[in-house]
Amino acid sequence: MTRENAPNLFDQQAVAEDYVPRKVPSFYPQQIVLAKGSCSTPERRQFVERICSVYPQAKVVEQFAIPHNKIAFPSSDPLELHYQGHRTLVFGEHKSAVGRSNETGNTCPNFWHFSPYGYCPYGCQYCYLSGTQGVRFSPSVKIFVNLEEILAEIDVQARRIGHPEAFYLGKLQDGMALDPLTGYSRRMIRFFADHPFARLRILSKAADFQNVLDLDHRDHTVLTWTLNPSTVQEHYEAIAPPVEDRIVAMQQCAAAGYAVRVMLMPIIPIADWQEHYDRFLEQLLSAVPLDRLTLGGICSYGPALNLMERKLGKDNIVTRSLFVLNNAPDDGRARFPRNLRHEIYSHLLKVIHRCQPGLTCSLCMEDITLAKELGLAKNIGRCNCVL
Repeated sequence: MTRENAPNLFDQQAVAEDYVPRKVPSFYPQQIVLAKGSCSTPERRQFVERICSVYPQAKVVEQFAIPHNKIAFPSSDPLELHYQGHRTLVFGEHKSAVGRSNETGNTCPNFWHFSPYGYCPYGCQYCYLSGTQGVRFSPSVKIFVNLEEILAEIDVQARRIGHPEAFYLGKLQDGMALDPLTGYSRRMIRFFADHPFARLRILSKAADFQNVLDLDHRDHTVLTWTLNPSTVQEHYEAIAPPVEDRIVAMQQCAAAGYAVRVMLMPIIPIADWQEHYDRFLEQLLSAVPLDRLTLGGICSYGPALNLMERKLGKDNIVTRSLFVLNNAPDDGRARFPRNLRHEIYSHLLKVIHRCQPGLTCSLCMEDITLAKELGLAKNIGRCNCVL
């Protein structure tokens, strides 16, 4: 499907020329790198310059011959690279931004996903993305300027599928954290609203959703927030917006007609976790009409856990609670012991069903047998990423 064949989908610029970028709270890049393709057209250069003007103190470096994932940093230490990456904003183009997940042996269905951004500015202590191969060697926060090409590829794939299909924004980045800078949501939601088959699913920790509230989304977009109790947020997600601010954003989006979902993940068994999570769930479920709620724990590979231990020390509650070997599902990810996960999920499901009977609940990246033991067999695969 070409632009000429689908003029209703591609008759706008990626972002309106009069969109005024806003700063992202707690994100203060010291360096902005203009990588390959970032300024290859007058429109792209104008877009980049508008965002750069928000951060006049940042050093702007032109590296037009280097792809976004080859930007070098002056350190080989993983933790220092991690910190340097969070202080660096890279503009580039992503030529393979649309993909499909390839999970087997756990509760997650495979799904289409796409990447107008790379990584995340929040820097949560437990971040699983920080240990993935792409981020380990290219740990900067990224904005990809070829949004129209990405949407065109989604159009091709969705029409090939030929029936409603979800495309997920949040697998390899926070889906909305950088939206105040880019305004991308305004283009994306309109695109999906007009599309006969493609449906948008966004996952975020952000609290600024002002760009989406006035849009006619036609029920083709679902918004999902990752949440934890305030005590967990303060210790493990200190740069992310406060939980209370996210709940306000959820209320605003629900009032604007969006279906709202929650990922309670990663659940962390802090001291008196039952009390903290019970109080949080009661607050959340009384404040927001949820469409679905997905539960999950830590499920990270070794490099991400090593970074976490460098920041928190080895004697932290996550490391002390983890169990790596002989711990289904057998996918190489570290998780809490199965009996602890069963205890946590069982307890939280009772609270959820008491507060909002009938709410669809599922498990993320979990053991299929465990889901069945918890009475969630019919909800396997009914999570935030899909229709």
